[in-house]
Amino acid sequence: MRRFFLSAVTVLALWAMAIFIALPTAVAQAKSIKVGAILAETGGASNLGGPEARTIKMQVEQINAKGGINGDTIELIVKDSGSTPEKAISFAKQLIEEEKVLAILGPSTSGETMAIKQICEDGKTILLSCAAAEKIVNPVAKYVFKTPQKDSYAVKKIYMEMQKMGIAKIAVLAGNDGFGMAGKEQLEAIAPEMGIQIVAAEVYDKGATDLSAVVAKIKANTEIQAVVNWSIVPAQAIVVKNIRQAGWNVPIFQSHGFGNLKYVEAAGAAAEGLIFPAGRLLIADTLPADHQQKNILTQYSTEYQTKFQEPASTFGGHGYDAIMILAEAMKKAGSSDSEKVRNAIENLQGFVGTAGIFNFSPADHNGLDIESFAMLTVKDGKFVQYNEPPVLKTISVVK
Repeated sequence: MRRFFLSAVTVLALWAMAIFIALPTAVAQAKSIKVGAILAETGGASNLGGPEARTIKMQVEQINAKGGINGDTIELIVKDSGSTPEKAISFAKQLIEEEKVLAILGPSTSGETMAIKQICEDGKTILLSCAAAEKIVNPVAKYVFKTPQKDSYAVKKIYMEMQKMGIAKIAVLAGNDGFGMAGKEQLEAIAPEMGIQIVAAEVYDKGATDLSAVVAKIKANTEIQAVVNWSIVPAQAIVVKNIRQAGWNVPIFQSHGFGNLKYVEAAGAAAEGLIFPAGRLLIADTLPADHQQKNILTQYSTEYQTKFQEPASTFGGHGYDAIMILAEAMKKAGSSDSEKVRNAIENLQGFVGTAGIFNFSPADHNGLDIESFAMLTVKDGKFVQYNEPPVLKTISVVK
């Protein structure tokens, strides 16, 4: 009996010792993966970077709470660029050279992204930009991807609506930042093939507080049938207000950089009837139950609004897509090796995001088609789907 007891004790002791020896090995296998983010939480593009930063932080918390990716947790390092390319450059170098991050999410703006594109390429570091300019991914750079839809698709959607409305002669207004200038280039390049003539074009300062002089200049051209206002900065709302204050009832088209209700609030009553292309996140609640994006859009929108007490925006969606595409690629790669993860992103097909259904390829580092855009308008201060060209009517002057 004593011999049996000792044998049992011995077995238990050996078993416990085996667990003790194996435990450090198991723990050592799990690690923390550093992911950087350069976002404009402050500055002129804070309506973009703020929602992006909040979204990415929220998603990383959820991912880690569920056990991470392949057993590894994500260590998120967020840098506030203040909407300036100079800071973005400094932070990109720091994240790549000092922090050794797997990837950088952002920046929020096209100008910042173009400033660090080559830095990420040289550092062989994945960049998932939240900015829209097509030149971010055209020409293709091996390590550079972006989540917003192409601005050329936005231009085509706008021009297609103009064709339906019988509009042929337009004015173009653009902010003097990277997004504004890239969009102006696309508007000018695509106009001839769509039967649109740009009869007036002006660039305004992104920090402007009054653009009535610019509006007066283009309003003097009596040929203009519509205005395209291409911008992501707060001044885009000032343009709209100044147009209506001048008593000009011309149809106004905005870019996909208008997808935050804060811009509507800034423009006030002048925002009513604006037309612009955007992803379907802004109208998620009106989508049919069987729409492929419905579940993702409503889940993200609800979680964001519950946590931060503000409506989800297009820009927060770009942040969502960036972190979730990276997470999905890490899962598919079964690794945090940068080359394997990069390859997994480049071959990711059928990924349902907020901006659309992503189908990446070696020739396409955006992965979205023109159908990722819907045409929206503003009605009673809210975003709704745009269906029919409006009947032009007198619009009250905004005081």
